[in-house]
Amino acid sequence: AAARWLAGHEIRNVFFPPTALRLLRQAGVAPLPQGARLRSLASGGEKLGDDVIDWGHEAFGLTINEFYGQTEANLVVGNSARILPLRSGSMGRPVPGHEVSVLDQGGRPAPSGVSGVIAIRRPDPVMFLGYWNDPQATAAKFLGDWLLTGDLGRQDEAGYITYLGREDDLISSAGYRIGPSEVEDCLAKHPAVALSAVIGVPDPIRGEAIKAFIVPKPGHAPGPELERSIQSFVRERLAAHEYPRQIAFLDELPLTATGKVRRRDLRERERRTRPQASD
Repeated sequence: AAARWLAGHEIRNVFFPPTALRLLRQAGVAPLPQGARLRSLASGGEKLGDDVIDWGHEAFGLTINEFYGQTEANLVVGNSARILPLRSGSMGRPVPGHEVSVLDQGGRPAPSGVSGVIAIRRPDPVMFLGYWNDPQATAAKFLGDWLLTGDLGRQDEAGYITYLGREDDLISSAGYRIGPSEVEDCLAKHPAVALSAVIGVPDPIRGEAIKAFIVPKPGHAPGPELERSIQSFVRERLAAHEYPRQIAFLDELPLTATGKVRRRDLRERERRTRPQASD
């Protein structure tokens, strides 16, 4: 229906959240119906992954331009395929007029390729003035003149920034700090996975273990065989500590109004179902 709407109304420029793009791909939208005149396609809110970018070329004949920002400072990093080449996994470079950096734990710009917190320097024309009637929360959002986004990333030598995930979504397992995005990107390439989300769950040996919540594609039955297939798929493509040691199959994932996965809801779900230790 969405594809027919784009073609029927001759939509030229459109924004799709990542979840919407994944659902369009799952529905077999490729190419768009006759009459489509799409000129640009943008996405933001979560990392897409190379497989979705490649599918965008097939379905729309366009490069999906990812962009990044948050309510407090919107649209400060982005891709524009007509101007600059895309780099695999990257959400682009700082938009002209904005100073964006990745800061290390000491609050200094991190070396190329080293992960840290994505930060934006004030003054900035798209930055908020402060939280309403909450000076303490406003002060906590800044380190000097750097607005701390709470998002983790790394920046390469050319300025391209790769999004790794929210600080509170970070999984600490066996001494490794793991962002969910890389694992979810890998899961998305499995032929039976429609949607996925990854969180950390308590583990007596590792501190936390990776748990994946999977919405299977139609025609793929949840069960131990599919679980083993997904685990092997990830283990062969990522580091040994990054594969999901636990998998749960769901009919749908909890999403925000803009299509972001609500990992907090998944963590709360785990907390409620986890056996409580006895006194």
